[in-house]
Amino acid sequence: MLRVNDLTYRIGERLILDRATFAIPDGARVGLVGRNGAGKTTLFRAILGELPTDGGTIGLPKGMRVGAVAQEAPAGPETLHAVVLAADTERTRLIAEAETAEGLRRAEIETRLVDIGAHAAPARAAAILHGLGFDAAAQGRPCSDFSGGWRMRVALAAVLFAEPDLLLLDEPTNYLDIEGTLWLYDYLERYPRTAVIISHDRDLLDTCVDHILHLDRGQLTLWRGGYTAFARQLAEKRMLQAKARAKQEAERAHLQSFIDRFKAKATKARQAQSRMKRLAKMEPIAALIEDEMPVIHLPSPERPLSPPIVAMERAQAGYPDRIVLSGLNLSLAPDDRVVLLGANGNGKSTFCKLVGGRLPPLGGEVRRSSKMEVAYFAQHQLDELNPAESAYAHVRSRMPDMPEAKVRAATARLGFPAAKADTPVSQLSGGEKARLLMGLAAFNGPHLLILDEPTNHLDIESRQALVEAINDYEGAVILVSHDRFLIEACADRLWLVSNGSVKSFDGDMDDYRRLVLAGPEREESRSEPSGGQKAVERRSNAERRVALAPLRKRLDGIEARMGKLSEAITKIDAALADGTAFQANAAKAGDLARMRAEAATALAAAEEEWLNLSAEIETAG
Repeated sequence: MLRVNDLTYRIGERLILDRATFAIPDGARVGLVGRNGAGKTTLFRAILGELPTDGGTIGLPKGMRVGAVAQEAPAGPETLHAVVLAADTERTRLIAEAETAEGLRRAEIETRLVDIGAHAAPARAAAILHGLGFDAAAQGRPCSDFSGGWRMRVALAAVLFAEPDLLLLDEPTNYLDIEGTLWLYDYLERYPRTAVIISHDRDLLDTCVDHILHLDRGQLTLWRGGYTAFARQLAEKRMLQAKARAKQEAERAHLQSFIDRFKAKATKARQAQSRMKRLAKMEPIAALIEDEMPVIHLPSPERPLSPPIVAMERAQAGYPDRIVLSGLNLSLAPDDRVVLLGANGNGKSTFCKLVGGRLPPLGGEVRRSSKMEVAYFAQHQLDELNPAESAYAHVRSRMPDMPEAKVRAATARLGFPAAKADTPVSQLSGGEKARLLMGLAAFNGPHLLILDEPTNHLDIESRQALVEAINDYEGAVILVSHDRFLIEACADRLWLVSNGSVKSFDGDMDDYRRLVLAGPEREESRSEPSGGQKAVERRSNAERRVALAPLRKRLDGIEARMGKLSEAITKIDAALADGTAFQANAAKAGDLARMRAEAATALAAAEEEWLNLSAEIETAG
């Protein structure tokens, strides 16, 4: 069992861990959650002994093997398979010793090798590497042949193969595609020892863990169940705390009122003293400090285009030296929500470039609306932000001739209000940079938004904000993501990129998960699953959203009218409150009163219309 007692850690004046205490039972799979910057990785480093703390203890059973993904990915001449096998240090040591051992010692070594399953280890290492996206040929290549992201997968494979008694994983899906993510879900569900996983992936936290360890303002609390159960229990606890605080504040006010009224009266002095003692002993219930919710704003196009905005017939895509995709017969509607499935390297990025006009077709025909505006977001583009400039400066470059107030307002809509707007990009978190870049990419209301792995730096709250932003956005979206929660919350259509083409996948993510876990022998059949009902539902959702678009526009218009009427009433009330304003012209006061009555009547009618229309949209949706 992992026990942490009164753990304290500071960075300068900032208190990261404040006498944090928790105990994790053996065999538990725990999801460690908290806002970005809360100190989750710091806690991991403390458990691994990499960080001296300011107080408290970390208790681990004697001999417990603790494993985490290496911070530096392997990059030497060793093959991937050899690197993973070497992660089991006991097996490696015993095999080396067996070459020279004799007699009884040789027998002891052979017995131990059988006990730890050493002879099945090569097959197990190969299976883990395959699950993370490396075929047999790739497993025999040296690590130096691969990019940093792929080498991090090798590091993940190595720690999974070692099967430590305590497995610590920090955002393990960040370097994986959806296929590797689904395989990892299945692996972690069956992990036989204790695991603690830092993740913002809600599906992982609901699928793979049985406890949630919540880090909030330096305190750690262990909850039973997955993330959905945790979120419900936390909301209920906070609601009860708010009610208890309100009740206590009312009681405190009542006691103080009695004390103030009667402490000077001799006949009531004893009762007043009694209430003063009760008030002093009353432990105040802490006020809830609500975290500032992240904002993601994706402006919709001003004028929708006629469908289809993109149409392909026998199209081919690729580069001058090779064709990557061929036989493309697809079309994109003005408000489609398409998710691209398929392993990394199959051509998802190539397809996005073809649709977005960044690559010309190598064959066939691709027709695009001549007025179509395309916005593209990919994680590697974070480096394109100027680290010395602020969010305000980046927005100002898009609005060079606009007044200060409008630029500030536009920056605030991207989630950077007040002083945050002037913070240099170099001081922003990864999630804040991603939200800024996403807002800048969609700044002018594009007709097509291409999002390539948009969630890698986003915490759970920011991912929820992204879901809402995508669903509110009225243009078309093509999404590449390993976040299943995001996919299922936003997708109307699934397209599978595999075997050199792109085809509609007429199933849901459960169907796709089964096909991924079935192994390579099912690869050819991945475009023909049995779950057509979910595909029908997604198409129905898309059609319903198209039908609801006019109603939503009416609703926006009503809201704007309500805002103007409320503003007019406020101004009239302010004028009427000035008692000296109408001494010279008393009739003007009557005119204003009549105008206020008319505005109030119009506002009531608009509110009634808004309620009816909202109910109609909710029923239809």
